Amino acid sequence: MTQYEYFQHFHTISKADHQLLTDQLKPRSFKKNDLLIVPGQTQKELYFVKSGIQMSYFESEDVIAFTYAPDLCAIPESFSFQTPSKCYLTCLTDSELDYISYEDLQKLFDQNQQIERLFRKMTEAVLAGMINRHHELHALTMEERYKAFCQRSAHLLHLVSHKHIASYLGISPTNFSKLFNKVKF
Repeated sequence: MTQYEYFQHFHTISKADHQLLTDQLKPRSFKKNDLLIVPGQTQKELYFVKSGIQMSYFESEDVIAFTYAPDLCAIPESFSFQTPSKCYLTCLTDSELDYISYEDLQKLFDQNQQIERLFRKMTEAVLAGMINRHHELHALTMEERYKAFCQRSAHLLHLVSHKHIASYLGISPTNFSKLFNKVKF
């Protein structure tokens, strides 16, 4: 799926509007284990994942989220409100990301209502995803959480450490291993 097609899932923008946005993006490469953000640092750039897998997590090593192409990659509250992050954002694999600075994105919003609307709808999707994740962690059984994860991101089972996925699902590595060997997708 191209970045343009990905954006269309949230809000229809013209090719010209997409070009206006992509003209602002700059490429950056990261190696496996590179830290993008650490606690106390304010995220000044919003990343667009071209390749690789990234993970956000707390100092306690509780995993919050994984990102991969064509997702956005950020600590949402740090970037949106320009406040210090409470967590880490790291690359689990070598990663190719495009980025736009907070200031340049705000200028783009002032310049183009359709791009601003696109990002509002993408932000709403992030919020809905966080609410859904909260529901999964508090209302679903371990097996139901595992199955939901597999339906959403089964490819990560072979690309990400199982201890990280277990942490993300809020289960012990031992129980994750049992589910991994029992429930097939």
